[in-house]
Amino acid sequence: MFTVLMARCLARQFKKKKSVVIKIKFMLTKKLFILLTTFLVLGKAVSSQQLMTMNMILDSIQQSYPSLKIYDAEIQSLDAAAKGARNWMPPQVSTGLWMTPYNTKLWNADGAGNTGMGQYMISAEQMFPNKKYNDANEAYMKAMSSVEKENKQATLNELYATAKSNYYALIIIEKKISVLEQNEKLLQFMITNAETRYKNGLGKISAYYKAKASLGNIENMRVDLENEIVQKRIAINTLMNRDKLTDFSVDANYIIKDYTTIVFDSSLFYNNRSDIKAIDKNIQLTYLQQNIERADLKPQFGVRYDHMFGFGGFPMQYSLMGMVKIPMNWSTRANKANIESLNWKAQSLQEQKISMANQYSGMAYQMEQSIEAKKKQVRLFEQNIIPAMKKNYESTLLAYEQNTEELFELYDGWETLNNTQLEYLNQLQQLLEMQVELEKLLQVK
Repeated sequence: MFTVLMARCLARQFKKKKSVVIKIKFMLTKKLFILLTTFLVLGKAVSSQQLMTMNMILDSIQQSYPSLKIYDAEIQSLDAAAKGARNWMPPQVSTGLWMTPYNTKLWNADGAGNTGMGQYMISAEQMFPNKKYNDANEAYMKAMSSVEKENKQATLNELYATAKSNYYALIIIEKKISVLEQNEKLLQFMITNAETRYKNGLGKISAYYKAKASLGNIENMRVDLENEIVQKRIAINTLMNRDKLTDFSVDANYIIKDYTTIVFDSSLFYNNRSDIKAIDKNIQLTYLQQNIERADLKPQFGVRYDHMFGFGGFPMQYSLMGMVKIPMNWSTRANKANIESLNWKAQSLQEQKISMANQYSGMAYQMEQSIEAKKKQVRLFEQNIIPAMKKNYESTLLAYEQNTEELFELYDGWETLNNTQLEYLNQLQQLLEMQVELEKLLQVK
């Protein structure tokens, strides 16, 4: 009997253990399923948000922005037109009666052996192109597209600067949101702690509502910042000529560059700035136009051939004549005036080029000084101000936990730290904007 009871007891225990094991296995399987599902969802969310680096965005702008394609089409148009630079004048052909009497009876031969009078003539005339004129015209037309090429690069430089500005703004906005999230947790702690102390009669409620209001302000700022993120993404997507609402993330890394070793003289801008290069190309075009006008002052040669069919036995005849157009003083006044006008135009463009380079040089030195001053301000925030504000908050928090400080002092320390961190990010954004403006001035990608 005892043996049977023991067997039944062991069987019941075994069944309980088995059910517990099965239950544990089911719970582990369920947790594993939830964990895998979570990873898959997160992985899908991360993969759907493409990481865009600065270079990826700039390369996409260069390939896809519509106005750049307008320049490409214009360049192709000018290059296509240049193929017809070495052009001949069309031949001139004429036909008709030549030295023919009105009396048609005289067209026929008479019985006395006299031939008829009158002829039917076919005539062809061709002027030969002046080689120097064609050379000058070809050089001019081939150089016309060079101006548009530089204008395209100048426009691209503007687009790059806009993209960089929006890109850096996204980085700073995300950092601001991160600061707000951290400070929101500190604020939540203060509010929760203040509620607990007030219920236990250990604290005052004076700063409690200020902390609650600040919590609302943080949420309000977050809404503004999230809206700015959407706006900046739309701006960048527009520059890349793709769906304006395409979601993407940016690389939070950035580089503060050193420009103190660069000499901002005129030669730097002559070599870098596309708008100045475009002026250079226009000066070259002006001189090429002068060459065309000078070549037009040269004589132009041609040939004329006439063939006549005689009436009434009159023999066939021909004439072969050379022709030359001789420029005379009264026929070359326009060419000479154009040459002088183009000379003054080239001088005007040269002065404009010098003026722009001088202006850019002064602007670059001013920007460099502003950037160096802003770097010092940013370093002060990083090395002195923010660490001091953090220590101030931490010491106030410690005193508050030891009941030697009130909530008002703790809130004041938090508010100062929060505002200081946000001001630091504002200063950092200003520094990055200055760097973008200087790179735009130097035309650096």
